[in-house]
Amino acid sequence: MDLYARLSERFPISFSRDFSFAEHTTIGCGGTADVCALPATFGEAASLIGYMERGGIPFCFLGAGANVLPADGRFEGVVVRFSRLNGISKVPSGICAGAGVSGGALLRFAEEHGLGGLEFLTGIPMSLGGGVVMNAGVRGRHLSDAVEEVVAVVGGKLRVFPARDCEFSEKSSVFQSGIAVVGVRLRTESRPQEVIRALREEYAARRRLPKGRSMGCVFVNPPQCSAGALIEDCGLKGYAIGGARVSEL
Repeated sequence: MDLYARLSERFPISFSRDFSFAEHTTIGCGGTADVCALPATFGEAASLIGYMERGGIPFCFLGAGANVLPADGRFEGVVVRFSRLNGISKVPSGICAGAGVSGGALLRFAEEHGLGGLEFLTGIPMSLGGGVVMNAGVRGRHLSDAVEEVVAVVGGKLRVFPARDCEFSEKSSVFQSGIAVVGVRLRTESRPQEVIRALREEYAARRRLPKGRSMGCVFVNPPQCSAGALIEDCGLKGYAIGGARVSEL
């Protein structure tokens, strides 16, 4: 019995064969995987991950596919995507959302409900789960500034991480050790819609990326300096290796 049939027989989860990394990443390259899994609940995600861990089945997670450089060739395992974990709701302290909520959907929801403090995420290509794992941010502001707690899968079981246990730092978190983020509670503040909209437009103007295929902004700014300025000073704008290059912009 092949891996797809084995998993399909055991779990009431949406599975597909021959997943293409090139079709699901912003850089547009990479090989294929045997199976893609799309759990629709936290419980499904925990059960599936626990089963694969116990059975030694190779797996990886993929969010919006930005800041990801997949290898060519065949991945003989499972790509787990949380795009169906896309619930989002307003709570007294802010917002609760699934890992599959896109950055755009999160910001639209926040603006619609007058919930401010997340505008700095405008223009960052991400799913919320991936954003937490990478502690997404820009110009000194990071998602960790708004995170109150994270729901994740550890050892096949759901666990709630208070923000203090997430070990957030620049583009880093405890979840990069292979822990699956499935949900997040974010702290927001009441703010007029027109103010939120103006702030989003301001951030959007700052973050316009070059057209075409890109991994996004992958460099970490060192203290008191810009990675972009260092790249330019070193004469690396436009530098190419094979079919990939540093943007001229």
